[in-house]
Formats: sequence, structure tokens, C-alpha cells
Amino acid sequence: MQLFRSVADTEQALIREHLQPRSVKAGEVLLHMGDKAREYFFIAQGVLKITTTNEKGNSVTQFFLKENQFCTILNSFLKNVPAHESIVAACDTELLVFSKSKLLALYKKLPWLPDLIGSISQQTLLDKIQLRNSYMGEDATTRYKKFITRQSDVALRVPLSDVASYLGITQQSLSRIRKNLR
Repeated sequence: MQLFRSVADTEQALIREHLQPRSVKAGEVLLHMGDKAREYFFIAQGVLKITTTNEKGNSVTQFFLKENQFCTILNSFLKNVPAHESIVAACDTELLVFSKSKLLALYKKLPWLPDLIGSISQQTLLDKIQLRNSYMGEDATTRYKKFITRQSDVALRVPLSDVASYLGITQQSLSRIRKNLR
């Protein structure tokens, strides 16, 4: 938050009082598709992934989020409706968690906070869209090369199956691409 706005020590202490630290293991589901998002996560260390289910019933990785990013299914969180996506730990991850009720209580005490979190979330969303769009129209090898260049820190920490899913290719194709690039 300090990157977007100066936050006084007393305000930082108040924010910490409303947070719950949580450690999650790789593969742990934080929000199941169909449930309502009631938590807002700040990633202190690790990687979360947003997943959906395709027509064949297979899980598909839509996005990765990493350190210093907020994560929730925003539409579900704001409108109290079932989520169309899931949130899963892509690797062991350390989170700071706001429950919806604690976050709303904090908003009353710090009236500037909703705008700040909204701005940070909006920037994260724009970055995700821009990154995802950069892969559009590219062949699988080019998508992988871009992924390794732009998200190398994520690539080193998540399973290859997640990378393949994110890039829209099979794990076998990804293995072949990696072998040919060596």
C-alpha cells in the first residue's frame, strides 16, 4: 500500500488489527467455484491462481497472482454472488486475509482505504488483462517464451501443468517446447 499512498504508523497498526495471517499449501483451494467470496487476500509470499472449469470439466488456469498483489473474485466479493472461478494456491503461500466484515469495518475507520484498495485492484486487473492479451494470436512456443520472460518468477514456483493450462497447451506440448528450446 505504501507504493500508492503514505500510510501513518497508527493507520498501519489499525490495518494489521483487521488482518489474519494464513499459510496455505500448494493445491489448497481458498475459494471454490460456486461459493461466495467473503475474503480479500494480500499475497505476502507465494503464488495464487485463478481457475475455471472448461466444457470437458477440466480445470483451466486463467491468471497467476504473486507477492504484493490483492486477490479475490471481485464480482462475487462486491455483489455477494456465487463465484464463476476458484482461487487456489499454486505453491506454498503466505497470505494476509481480510474477512469481508473486517474490511468493511476498517473502511469506516479509514475512509481513504476503499479508494486505495480499489485503485490497487484495478491496476492489478489491468496488468492481468494486458499480460493475458499479449499471448493472444501467438503460437505455443512464442507464448511460452513470453511467459518465461515476463513471469519468470512465477514459472520457477508453479507446476508445469499449471503453466501449460495457463498458456492453453497440453503438458506434453509444453515438454516438447521446453526440450526444443534447450
